[in-house]
Amino acid sequence: MKNRFWGKRVLAVLATASLALPLLAGCTASESKDNEQRVLRVATLWGGQDDSYFRQQFTDAFELTHPNITIEVVPAVDQGSMYGYGNQEEQQDVPDTMESLKKIMTGDNPVDVIVADTATVKSLIQENMVKQLDPLMQEDKFDTSDIVPSVLEGIKDLGDQSIYALTPTFSSSALFYNKGMFEKAGVEPPTDNMTWDDIFNLGTRLTKGEGKDHVFGFSFSTYQGGSPYYTMSQYSNSLQLKIFDDKAEKMTVDSPQWEKVWSTISKLALDKVIPKGDEPQDQDESGRYNPLTGDLFLSGKTAMVIGDYSYINQLIDANKNADKMKDFTKVEWDVVTPPVHPEAPEIGGNIYLSNLMAINSSAQNPEDAWELIKYMNSEDWAKIKARSSYEMVSRKSFIKPKDGLDYNIQAFYTLKPVPPTNTNLDKMYQKMPNLWQVNDKGMEYFNQVLENKKTPKEALGEWAAKGNEMLEKLKKNPKATFQ
Repeated sequence: MKNRFWGKRVLAVLATASLALPLLAGCTASESKDNEQRVLRVATLWGGQDDSYFRQQFTDAFELTHPNITIEVVPAVDQGSMYGYGNQEEQQDVPDTMESLKKIMTGDNPVDVIVADTATVKSLIQENMVKQLDPLMQEDKFDTSDIVPSVLEGIKDLGDQSIYALTPTFSSSALFYNKGMFEKAGVEPPTDNMTWDDIFNLGTRLTKGEGKDHVFGFSFSTYQGGSPYYTMSQYSNSLQLKIFDDKAEKMTVDSPQWEKVWSTISKLALDKVIPKGDEPQDQDESGRYNPLTGDLFLSGKTAMVIGDYSYINQLIDANKNADKMKDFTKVEWDVVTPPVHPEAPEIGGNIYLSNLMAINSSAQNPEDAWELIKYMNSEDWAKIKARSSYEMVSRKSFIKPKDGLDYNIQAFYTLKPVPPTNTNLDKMYQKMPNLWQVNDKGMEYFNQVLENKKTPKEALGEWAAKGNEMLEKLKKNPKATFQ
């Protein structure tokens, strides 16, 4: 400290010794704390020897501004342990990420901060393994007014309206549409907050042409090929429908809700409003790389498509290089919020909160843990990372359209994320490695609907019966296999 400062301190001691001594002790303790070199242990679900990407994304800036704190990244599961998985004669157990995480959160040297997804954080909240952040936020007057409301509400949904984690970034999707196609067809383009039925009706009006000239009105994916069986999950997710119950003991697909989903999507596919999955894929006759090949939206094969935030980069790049590509015309596009169901008008799209940061209830260094989370969710950090290509920062003031363009950027963050329906799902898949085959079996029956061999009700009933047989076999032998 400077001499002038110490001079004033000495005068204060002479004047009021009884009061000054505690102040001196406090100053010394504070300075000691600030200068003390400390390690902050941050847990991730997966990781390996090279943690440079995680550090670049999240912790490098913090270490630069907090030189007395060193970040140690601790993966719950070391990816190196997966080498050779599946090549042995005897099937290996898939690592249980939740159990592995709990191990590094307890014991003699527990981690301080956990970075994980919504399902993991919700499980930790339910088991009282992470600290509630509301008291810390109130004490430090941490401002949440600029955090994207749908992100904050999604976080609150995990903890019964209390906050147990914060996320500096999130990923999302929106409905992209071709403005030129709508104008040419004389049809009003989509708007925010439309229902799925509204969008499907618009898609039906925009569907036209035959063979190579056919244009789909809508697609769940930007990429050509593949059955709508998997992509239609975007339609069913916000209804929170399950394939089987929370214990994976009984199928739940034989229901009116599932029948409506299958009836709706199969009819759209049969009417060629959406891709059926068996259409011949375009090939570049020259044999050279063509960035448009397989992209339904850029190649003008669909009027509307669900795309994630990073898809904007492809649209910008394609339009910038339009003169270099044969038979390509710039796409005039915009985005609106993903469609919603009337039963859940505020929930839709694919908003992922995969980088939630929480404090371990057993943290050795809870003060620094909060300092990290506070910094990662600050305006300063958002300003640094606002130009990310793949995710958006959670502070809405720093979410701006790219490249000086003017499009409806709010469409990516207006709706709330779908809350996790079963936090034990990952654990069940780890316990029963072939449980995925029960899900896959559904595609076989859905395709029979697309081939007009069965009605949706018949197909779902048969899937339920077959699935129950498979679940019963897995219950007796968790590593059972199926032909």
